[in-house]
Amino acid sequence: MSHTHEGCPGARVMEFLDKEEEVAVQEGTRPSRLRQWPVQLHLVSPNAPYFQNADLLLAADCVAYALGDFHKDHLAGHSLAIACPKLDDSLEEYRQKIIALVDEANINSLTVMIMQVPCCGALLQTAKAAVEQAKCKIPIKYKVVSLKGEILREEWV
Repeated sequence: MSHTHEGCPGARVMEFLDKEEEVAVQEGTRPSRLRQWPVQLHLVSPNAPYFQNADLLLAADCVAYALGDFHKDHLAGHSLAIACPKLDDSLEEYRQKIIALVDEANINSLTVMIMQVPCCGALLQTAKAAVEQAKCKIPIKYKVVSLKGEILREEWV
């Protein structure tokens, strides 16, 4: 595991290297696919090594709880950022952070996963606005998750 100190220990940039080799997989368990820390969009740094040329998954906070196989089916192979457009009052900060991830980290693609509830649409709209305003142009895919954990829609924007 590599890490650097950036103030609060909860915001310390950490990349989990060779994680699967570190995890002893027991029968009936599945290893985490999380590749980095932190994950909250407010706390992530576009300069972190795990965002450089990465495929970014931006998930609404509730998504991972609704999807039983979130790690296996959606997180594997992605760097992660999470956000809640209803509880966080800083959609403008989110937009600026996404622009920085596109232009400074040179992410390859952005997948936005939201819940089917109306307030989650703001996260997708914020991501689309950020990519439109970024210098680099990247593809955006979005997935809508039902309250029962089903993928209701999956489309490229």
